[in-house]
Amino acid sequence: MSDWFLPAAERPWTSGNLVVPHVHGASYFARLLEVVGATEPDDRIFLTDWRGDADERMTPDGPTVGELLASASRRGVEVRALLWRSHPGRLNSEENEHLGSIINESGGEALLDERIRRGGSHHQKLVVVRRRGRPEEDVAFVGGIDLCHGRRDDAGHAGDPQAPPLDERYGATPPWHDAMAEIRGPAVADVLDTFAERWDDPTPLDHRNPYRALLHRLARMPRHPEPLPERWDPPPEVGTHQVQLLRTYPAKRPAYPFAPAGERSVARGYAHAFLRARRLIYLEDQYFWSDVVARALAEALRREPDLRVIAVVPRFPEEDNRVGGPPSLYGQRLAYDALHEAGGDRFAMFDLVNDAGTPVYVHAKICVVDDHWTTIGSDNLNLRSWTHDSELTCAVVDPDGDLPRNLRSSLWAEHLGLPEDDPRLSDLDHALDLWQDRVGAAGSRIRSHEPSVLPPRTRLWARPAYRYLYDPDGRPRGLRGTTEF
Repeated sequence: MSDWFLPAAERPWTSGNLVVPHVHGASYFARLLEVVGATEPDDRIFLTDWRGDADERMTPDGPTVGELLASASRRGVEVRALLWRSHPGRLNSEENEHLGSIINESGGEALLDERIRRGGSHHQKLVVVRRRGRPEEDVAFVGGIDLCHGRRDDAGHAGDPQAPPLDERYGATPPWHDAMAEIRGPAVADVLDTFAERWDDPTPLDHRNPYRALLHRLARMPRHPEPLPERWDPPPEVGTHQVQLLRTYPAKRPAYPFAPAGERSVARGYAHAFLRARRLIYLEDQYFWSDVVARALAEALRREPDLRVIAVVPRFPEEDNRVGGPPSLYGQRLAYDALHEAGGDRFAMFDLVNDAGTPVYVHAKICVVDDHWTTIGSDNLNLRSWTHDSELTCAVVDPDGDLPRNLRSSLWAEHLGLPEDDPRLSDLDHALDLWQDRVGAAGSRIRSHEPSVLPPRTRLWARPAYRYLYDPDGRPRGLRGTTEF
């Protein structure tokens, strides 16, 4: 086992896998359409999602998400889905209920799951496809891309024609940068374990709120799901990649039976990797909040005089209004100041634009450390993702050293406006020097990013809103306020 991983006693790890990153929703959707479209009777599909829009198209002229899953179910594929029930309001409740109804009416079983800590969410995004009698074709997907509006963008970043609501400065079809990992090999069974543990949780699915409980009964939602079918053996080895699945679950009541005190292997996995970092920590993140989380990065910068930390974030919060914007900016400024103080110009933050100059919304959750260790997942760099919501991340080490380096090189080629075969990108020392040179250069999509400093009067209310609503701490009481995970 590589020493980049957490000890096996904390999180299972597997060898013999093949991991393929899918950067951009269009690439992921096309591959998912191919995999699900090939399923036959008695095959199995399992999925979890934060939000699913039944009418989101998989390709410009292809089926919708609802049509794809319903078609599989009708031809005899077993389809099981866990969709976050969501809080009432503008989030995902109606959309997830609609997609769940389509799956259920076609013969599958979709459940709306709100077995979460108060104020939290089920943020995991996974799909597992198992082929009966053909385990070498089994596939799992883990990452940050929901099956919903706005995600089907490509490297051109013109945006998904089916656009979500977002800050108006991102335009009518917001450019969207995101990523998903395709996994083949024994680790597919580990991804399915995550689904099965949540599915088999004996906590009733119905809701404590009387109004929501009534809607639950009217929708004929069961208190408990139907048992999962007998498990098949794990898929055979198909590659050389080592994979460790990292997860977050909060401490809550009633407790998760598979994580009685919660689980924070995402936090421990990142902290372990940051401790080993010597030359580069590269992050793409939707939020990049939290002084507590940034502390691990700051310690690495102080410890290693040659270490560089590069972060790519959205230019604007998703809702940069008078209420939603300040808490987000307050949290990001805390992280920015902590890292700038620790590393000076060895820390840099950037945002992205497309070729037309429109800001790109960075939703990807990617980390590459020293071209040895990489993650693609659902977690963001904040306390909420490390302690409070349910998250799932795929950590990969390639003994040949190719996957992390190639992923970084391809991302940097796109962001810096360079050919993918530019030899400077594969050499880490040369590649690091390119970032400042390419800010605002012809063809480059990067722009320097510094979070705003809020006026003192705004900070008075933004600080508690950030601490308790936007970035809450889901650890057991004895760990809150500490740097222990």
